[in-house]
Amino acid sequence: MPFKQIGTGDFPVNPITLFRDTWGLLTAGTPEKCNTMTVSWGMLGELWGVDAAMVFVRPQRYTKQFMDSNESFTLSFLPKGGESKKIHGICGGQSGRDTDKIAAAGLTPVPLEDCVYFAQAQTVILCRKLAAQGFDPAGFLSDVPAAVYPEKDYHTFYVGRIERILVRE
Repeated sequence: MPFKQIGTGDFPVNPITLFRDTWGLLTAGTPEKCNTMTVSWGMLGELWGVDAAMVFVRPQRYTKQFMDSNESFTLSFLPKGGESKKIHGICGGQSGRDTDKIAAAGLTPVPLEDCVYFAQAQTVILCRKLAAQGFDPAGFLSDVPAAVYPEKDYHTFYVGRIERILVRE
């Protein structure tokens, strides 16, 4: 197996730069039917006494229905360079409603428990959902969200307990 499982305390990458600079593929659904999307917003840390990941999905994204109807999700982080930019462009710019973007991006799905990650990943995080909540604009304390949400399509944020981390050997 080209991956090994590690503990969260052995995580080899800065989580801020992982999301900001590398981006990830958020995938939800089953091995039989799933969808993925590019994410550059996310957080890793500790919440409610467990190691957790938080991701954000706009209501119009096709992946949202998979996030809402499944108990787990994965984050697949590709190696920098190579085909990553093309893959993120397809997975972030096309809808899975209209095209098989996993195939279009040349990704190889790999089943992991009741979810999927991609063989091309450098790092994979499997999460079990703990919470989902839509942003309430009444709680925004700055002008930044107004610029981010001109269409008022506020993200839902999902918190997941980190169940496994796989890194390429």
